[in-house]
Amino acid sequence: MVSYLLKNGAAALAILSLGAVPVAAQGIGPGIYTVVIPPNGFGSNAFLKELVSGLNAVRSFCGGLQDESFKVDCLAERLEKISGEIPEGTDYEEVRTVLKKTADKVERLVRDNRDTSKARINMSLAQAPADKTLRPLTAVKMARQFEVNRQAAQILEEATTILLRSAASAQERSNQYTKIASALGSNKVLLRS
Repeated sequence: MVSYLLKNGAAALAILSLGAVPVAAQGIGPGIYTVVIPPNGFGSNAFLKELVSGLNAVRSFCGGLQDESFKVDCLAERLEKISGEIPEGTDYEEVRTVLKKTADKVERLVRDNRDTSKARINMSLAQAPADKTLRPLTAVKMARQFEVNRQAAQILEEATTILLRSAASAQERSNQYTKIASALGSNKVLLRS
């Protein structure tokens, strides 16, 4: 997203001229992209709210799947989507990296336990059809579901631990990282079967 804005000078100048105010710029295709530039100190409360809201929304989005075998990959896909929405080079770079690595590990776990008898599916919410998966979801073999869920929950736990340790090492980001870690960890409910 940031690279798109930087390639389009007018949009980049508009963002820079407004300073610390959240800016909405219309891009190519449907949707509005928001870039939050913090005024000073660590992060932006508005961006933190969006990030935590996005992490909390994973539960309802993936929880809407009728077929449990797709939920773990849905979690991976949503975390990948959220990590991709965090601009590079911001105070949230570490969060972006943790979310991306977590998504990659969970996706690899799904791929290693794929149910080849089921077709991959795309998902969207009936009440918000524009909110859809960026890639088709892969089902997990039913015989491996319990173990895959357990391992995915462990991967989430490791990610929340990394964020909480980072929060403890820097007071200025402690509150924000704690909120992000809590929102990420709350998605373990999807993995209980």
